[in-house]
Formats: sequence, structure tokens, C-alpha cells
Amino acid sequence: QVQLVESGGGLVQAGGSLRLSCAASGLTFSSYAMAWFRQAPGKEREFVSRIRRSSSSTDYADSVKGRFTISRDNAKNTMYLQMNSLKPEDTAVYYCAARDDRTYYRSQYDYAYWGQGTQVTVSS
Repeated sequence: QVQLVESGGGLVQAGGSLRLSCAASGLTFSSYAMAWFRQAPGKEREFVSRIRRSSSSTDYADSVKGRFTISRDNAKNTMYLQMNSLKPEDTAVYYCAARDDRTYYRSQYDYAYWGQGTQVTVSS
């Protein structure tokens, strides 16, 4: 079965950094677009970043642009999110998601597979 497992979350002070990892199994990783979403208590799920089959094709939410960097290592079936200059507003559960990049999608939320999430807490 397809499995996505996030890791790397934790508690960090404002201005600090964290690197999240998403290990994928059960799918042809190189054929999938990968993305990060986050959800804070009482808020809807929010798009954070996406990376397509070509690692040069990336997209970021305006709120994280310039601070976060998404990357992937197809040899390791792993996606990463380097988070720098963290703010308290970044506090949320961060989810890894995957979808077949050989198919057209109308919505940035149409992802077939999701991980369980990892908690990121940024203190002021």
C-alpha cells in the first residue's frame, strides 16, 4: 500500500529553522508530484508548497515564499521542506501529499495520498 511518513517536526523559537522529511513507499515516486500542506487548529487545510517531477518546477504559498524551500531526492523516495526564519504563524500540523503527475488536475488540493502529519510549533 501507499504510505507517506513525515518526520522532522518539533518545537523551535521564532527565527529558527526546521527541515521536514516525507518518506514515500508503495508508489513510483519519480512519477508523482509531491506537496506540503499545513493545518492549524480551527483553520482549514492550507497549501504550502509543491514540487513536480522536474525538481526545477516548484510552487510556494505567498506566506512562505522566500523562507521555505521544497526539494526531493528520487533515489531516496523522499521529499523535504527546509523551513527558515520561522514565525509563530507557521505553527501547524504539516502534511505530506502525493498525486500522479502524469494527469491533469484542476485543483491544487486534489491529492490522492496523504501522510499522518508532523507537528511544527514556533514559539514567540
